[in-house]
Amino acid sequence: MITSLAIKNYALIEDIRVDFHSGLTIITGETGAGKSILLGALGLVLGNRADLKVVKDGQGKCVIEAEFAIADYQLEALFRENDLDYEAHTILRREILPSGKSRAFVNDTPATLQQMQILGERLIDVHSQNETQSLLREHYQMEVVDALANNGQLLASYRDTLEQFKGGTKRLEELVEEKEQAAKELDYHTFLHKELVAAQLEGTDQQDLEEQYEKLNHAEEILMSLGKLRQVLLADDTGSLASVNEARSLITSIRGFSSEYQTLWERLNSVMIELEDISEDVERASEDVDADPVLLEEVNEKLQRLHSLQQKHLVSSVPELIQIEKELAGKIDTSSTIDARIEQLQVEVLTTKKELETHAVQLNKNRTNAVPALKEKLEVFLGELGLPNAQFHFEFNETEEFRSNGNAELEVLFTANKGAKLGPLSRVASGGEMSRIMLAVKA
Repeated sequence: MITSLAIKNYALIEDIRVDFHSGLTIITGETGAGKSILLGALGLVLGNRADLKVVKDGQGKCVIEAEFAIADYQLEALFRENDLDYEAHTILRREILPSGKSRAFVNDTPATLQQMQILGERLIDVHSQNETQSLLREHYQMEVVDALANNGQLLASYRDTLEQFKGGTKRLEELVEEKEQAAKELDYHTFLHKELVAAQLEGTDQQDLEEQYEKLNHAEEILMSLGKLRQVLLADDTGSLASVNEARSLITSIRGFSSEYQTLWERLNSVMIELEDISEDVERASEDVDADPVLLEEVNEKLQRLHSLQQKHLVSSVPELIQIEKELAGKIDTSSTIDARIEQLQVEVLTTKKELETHAVQLNKNRTNAVPALKEKLEVFLGELGLPNAQFHFEFNETEEFRSNGNAELEVLFTANKGAKLGPLSRVASGGEMSRIMLAVKA
């Protein structure tokens, strides 16, 4: 429990200290007396954000210090988890400097706001005027029941499984949609793939094909040119070979007289050898040229098919067409295997759903078991608060939907009067009754 609250240089307060004792302490006063200022100051040591405007004197720092007796709170583990020094008599301090910077301390050890908030949640429960309305929310009502049913760990497992279930269900829906889309495109993809397969692209060299086409298409012209070239090279009197051979013979007789003549002879001999090689290559080239109309037509058709496919798929090379062929094969394969993937995912989703249902059943069982004690305690507390005839009924209705806290909806029925019919809490409870019920729940 809180044992004291010291406030210095905060809002209207210059320097005060309030001591608290066990039991009920009530602070009263007219509007503007400063009741909310005390709560605001307390909020700072509980980790709320600081505002420089709350500093009374801008030249000095604002200090809020709260002392707690926590020997019975079993918070040792919480202190260890947050690297804080545990003391049965714990002091939380918050300082706001004139620069606007804020510092926090737990037992004189520097702490972060997050650490202050975590610790503050276990030390103080602040109930505001509007918080009573949360009692009317079904989610809050279920939280109360779950707290008494010790459903915390089970709820965590349920929510993990729910996340898996939702993820699997979403993926299954995407796969089904993908299958429908793939079915629409399968025929077209298959047609395109067959076109590419028929073109026998593997091992095809488009440049070689184009050269072969040019040779076949201009065979007569090529043969005529090569024939004339051979005549130029091989003519008995005026051919290049004959001329070079004669020149070489003329210098043979004098090549021994000078290294210069020897060099000229060697160069003419090299030219002679090169011309003989050229002559042989021209002869072979002539033999390779074949005016074959049938082959020309085949090569032309293959080239036209390649050009057509490249234009259709917006590419410019055979390797790119081969890549598209592989991609189409993958899409066709996906269409054929998607059923198996859907079936496997359906099994996984069904398994997860069964696990989810098991968790939900146990949650509802724990809640049902916890309700009698909750009902009894609430009615006893309300009797002490002037509602001796108060009665509660907790009604759980299972749904097909898996919600964040299970598959059941909770409706709380209430009456404050003896013999009166129970009705929904939100409809039959007055403002005063709601405040007392909230106090009973908090207790």
